[in-house]
Amino acid sequence: QVQLVESGGGLVQAGGSLRLSCAASGSIFSISAMGWYRQAPGKQRELVAAITSGGRTNYADSVKGRFTISRDNAKNTVYLQMDSLKPEDTAVYFCRLAVFNREYWGQGTQVTVSS
Repeated sequence: QVQLVESGGGLVQAGGSLRLSCAASGSIFSISAMGWYRQAPGKQRELVAAITSGGRTNYADSVKGRFTISRDNAKNTVYLQMDSLKPEDTAVYFCRLAVFNREYWGQGTQVTVSS
């Protein structure tokens, strides 16, 4: 079974930066697709960024140019570098791992951007 642990969330002023990390257990990380999702109160959970096992990335239009997803297979870790943060980025951010038609989710980490 896979377990995901997110870290790096917190409170930051608008225009600031945060880097989220998601560490995965197990031996299947390198062949897994990874993604970051976020959910604000009363809102649907939405895809923020994703990265395939081969390193191809895609981003939501709202974060493109500001956020960068990356992975380190040696550390079983995926990162989300968030720059130029805006108050509308405030949400709980979740890490997702997908492999063999299965998916695993982390517990989430709170990101709050103040104006």
